[in-house]
Amino acid sequence: MSDHRAAVRHHTLRTGIVEFDNGTGSIVSVPCTIRDVSGTGARLQLNSSLWVAEQFTLVFSSGLRKDCRVAWRKGRLIGSAFADGYASADEQAVMMTADEQSRHRLGIGARVRAARETRGYTEGQLAERIGVTAAFVAQAETGEADIPLYQLMHIADLLMVSLDGLVAGPAPGPEDADAA
Repeated sequence: MSDHRAAVRHHTLRTGIVEFDNGTGSIVSVPCTIRDVSGTGARLQLNSSLWVAEQFTLVFSSGLRKDCRVAWRKGRLIGSAFADGYASADEQAVMMTADEQSRHRLGIGARVRAARETRGYTEGQLAERIGVTAAFVAQAETGEADIPLYQLMHIADLLMVSLDGLVAGPAPGPEDADAA
């Protein structure tokens, strides 16, 4: 469960549906508020969480359906874990709003920049080594462009940092930039 707790959560407030079999073969659909999501699960708010089945399907407003299991319950809140483990990058993108995706891109870009500066590379040097333009690196570091996964993997290897650290690590603060 620690892997699930360690996953970066993206705060959101949107509606969804919890669907489950009520034990008689009928499917019950209950509206919920999706408080936040991560690659491993979601935190849901319902009118009452006590009667929701241990296994259910979470239906996002986009139509995405994820099979889940209850990880914890507290009052009207349910912590759910995705039954298949981790959500794919495409599924996570569907789970987040455009604003949330923008903040996520900005965080990745800031972590790439901090790692690049720590290793002493310029934008141009990094761009040359990963086969892109310096302008793309600049856009990626300011959150204006998505960095494809294969390039993030190459960047992580080149800068000797973990891929997890680039994608989901803490965003560097001003004190980190001064230290670099």
